[in-house]
Amino acid sequence: MSWSPLFTSGPIITGHALAALAAIALGALQLALPKGTFAHRGAGLAWIATMALVALSSFFINEFRTFGPFSPIHILSAFTLWALWSGMAAARRGNIAHHRQTMWSLYALALILTGAFTLLPGRRMHAVLFGG
Repeated sequence: MSWSPLFTSGPIITGHALAALAAIALGALQLALPKGTFAHRGAGLAWIATMALVALSSFFINEFRTFGPFSPIHILSAFTLWALWSGMAAARRGNIAHHRQTMWSLYALALILTGAFTLLPGRRMHAVLFGG
């Protein structure tokens, strides 16, 4: 394992990947914490901030262009920003079922599933973890 493919990719990609790794760790912590506590809310706000950073920074990564400077992953980024707001708003309204479903879905799909695609051969995180 070598971090050099990531750290030589420029500040946007490096920051994007480090924020995603932080969001994975914060999300796991968040899911393990007792719900409704001060720690849950604090970790949740930190997770939302890192997820927003991941989604926003993706708009400045344009290596795979499908339409203009964008690709289908940017649709997911826009949806992620909307879902973060929706999930947080649901918690504030007391709609905990919607909040839980939204946040679990974001963690599983926007982080874990899309993160798995970064491990495909030819991608930076593949080079970080497996060399090449």
